[in-house]
Amino acid sequence: MKYRWLPAPSQPLLVGPLAAQLNLSPLLVQCLVNRGLDTPAAIRNFLQPRLRHLADPFLLPDMDKAVARLLQARALGESLVIFGDYDVDGVTSSTLLLQTLRELGWQVSAYLPRRLDEGYGLSREGVENCLHKYPAKVLLAVDCGSTAGATIAWLNERHVDVIVLDHHQISTPPPPALALVNPRAALSGEPPPPETAGMFTELCSVGLAFKLAHALVKRGREIKLPGADGFDVRSFLDLVALGTVADLVPLVGENRILVAAGFERLNTTRRPGLMALKQVAQSPASLDTFDIGFQLAPRLNASGRLETAEDSLHLLLAETMEEALPLAQRLDSQNRERQKIERAIVEEVSAQIRARFNPETEFVIVEGQLHWHIGVVGVVSARVLQEFYRPTFIIGGEGENWRGSGRSIAGFDLAMALRECDDLLVRHGGHAMAAGVTIQPDKVDAFRARLNAIARRTLKPEDLQPPLRLDAEVKLGALSLPLLAELEQMKPMGQENPPLQFYATRLSHQRPLRRVGPDRQHVKMWVTDDQVVHEAIWWNAGGGRLPTGKFDLAFAPRVNEYKDRRSLQLKVLDWRPATSGG
Repeated sequence: MKYRWLPAPSQPLLVGPLAAQLNLSPLLVQCLVNRGLDTPAAIRNFLQPRLRHLADPFLLPDMDKAVARLLQARALGESLVIFGDYDVDGVTSSTLLLQTLRELGWQVSAYLPRRLDEGYGLSREGVENCLHKYPAKVLLAVDCGSTAGATIAWLNERHVDVIVLDHHQISTPPPPALALVNPRAALSGEPPPPETAGMFTELCSVGLAFKLAHALVKRGREIKLPGADGFDVRSFLDLVALGTVADLVPLVGENRILVAAGFERLNTTRRPGLMALKQVAQSPASLDTFDIGFQLAPRLNASGRLETAEDSLHLLLAETMEEALPLAQRLDSQNRERQKIERAIVEEVSAQIRARFNPETEFVIVEGQLHWHIGVVGVVSARVLQEFYRPTFIIGGEGENWRGSGRSIAGFDLAMALRECDDLLVRHGGHAMAAGVTIQPDKVDAFRARLNAIARRTLKPEDLQPPLRLDAEVKLGALSLPLLAELEQMKPMGQENPPLQFYATRLSHQRPLRRVGPDRQHVKMWVTDDQVVHEAIWWNAGGGRLPTGKFDLAFAPRVNEYKDRRSLQLKVLDWRPATSGG
């Protein structure tokens, strides 16, 4: 077994009545119950996401202050600058707000910081460069700013009002912004007021940008703002879906509503930038979260990783295909360059680790080298974690300070661990599963030793075997194309609504296995429970041990389309020798 199997408990006494009442299959209801949806109302709302179920944008902290100051700036003819971020969430947020504000009469520009020169977030250097290029009385920090107390205080001294629109952790004390529109503000300090009870707190920044646009239009209609009556914020849902999926926030609650509605717009978008991006990525006609995560988002992210994200912003703002297509092609080229750099570092790191890796003692991986590109260290950390399933920091750069990015596994809080390493680090920040550090090269070995000591104290050996969460045990005979069509209602899949995964017990091979693929790296199987046979495919089975005799199989069911023929196929996730039960 590659994974630690974690089957969800069967709950027939709860599932049976719900399935009968809602006229749904017990398997679909079991999957819904596994995700905490155990009442008819919760299930109906989940399966039928509607924009009308979105909460009032003015429930968000300081939204009224932000709208009032923005309207004042428009009335006074004051210049406004959006200070965004260089990832997909930041770029889609900046695009949405720039187009909204311009169309409604604001004098507004946008600035995206350079990762390599100005660092992450609302840095002093980035802000100085921003205001030198776009002098403004109001600065709208998007997807950053919640911990930038010193920078915002400096801006206040220069009589620049700051509105922060962000979803990241908030510093203590919070930054002295005129308005801090961050749903996390409602989760800390005093109990939130009763009127915010329906507020959703897991929005990313493009979701918050949509809320701000909605609030501006709503208030604008009340005060007869020119253009507000005919303004349709729904036209930005394609950007909202793109940024929300790319930022890996939970696809439940309002995020599920926004992404479900956004996919309808994204699949029929007339936005030239997205049409060009889909064309160069050779995306399917009907997109899903996988296509965003692995085709569109990496191309939009590539420019910000290697140089500046301005090409991505210009692409999304493009008004014609003639303008958009060269930008999309440049991003595609930069993405290939990013992949080449990333692949080289991953191979180098993996070789170093394999040469001396001891799984009994190494609970955390920390690797650093001069000139490793800091724009890709986060992606490399994720790749290395995937191979070795250990909390991982990859560090690179040049000069007296290197910068690194970390990714973690369940049970190991990176932010908490970094606080115990404070004396070894120049700077650090982040949250439980992802974090960043700035460190002097001669401290890397000590940092590795300290993190491993913390991990050995915190993690149990079983925590270092990746978990495989399984929704239910199923009989092969229960699987059919109509059932898969019903299970499609669970889409869009993502964080907190993961892809459906099942297992079947006591199977055997109906005919010999067959290796397929250019390097014979995949394995095709025909598995049976002595009553029904299903085709199964194990991608990249490599040289791993193949199932023999009687075995249990973990899999994800899928529709295989080949030469106009649709059939049910099992995507193999793992196997184990047969157990007597589930």
